[in-house]
Amino acid sequence: MIEFFGAIGLAIGLLGRVAAAGVAAVMIGAVLTSHLQFGFFMNWAGNQAGEGFEFHLLAMGIALAVMIKGSGALSIDGIIAGRKPVASGSHRGLV
Repeated sequence: MIEFFGAIGLAIGLLGRVAAAGVAAVMIGAVLTSHLQFGFFMNWAGNQAGEGFEFHLLAMGIALAVMIKGSGALSIDGIIAGRKPVASGSHRGLV
């Protein structure tokens, strides 16, 4: 359920921090139960028995960034909160 609805929530920006926390929890569980024994690297060449946790670490890092910064101004969360995107060329963040 978390993998399905969490991905949808992240894609449309609805409850982004909650969805990111759920996805991070799923990734931690996957690493600890299935992927830790195969090491860090993914099985790009197909010459090991399973996949490492390289991808899962990336997904956890992205989820952490969303949990800290939120979904952004153009997300459903941003629209509900009334945040407006800054004009292009400006690097000052949200107004």
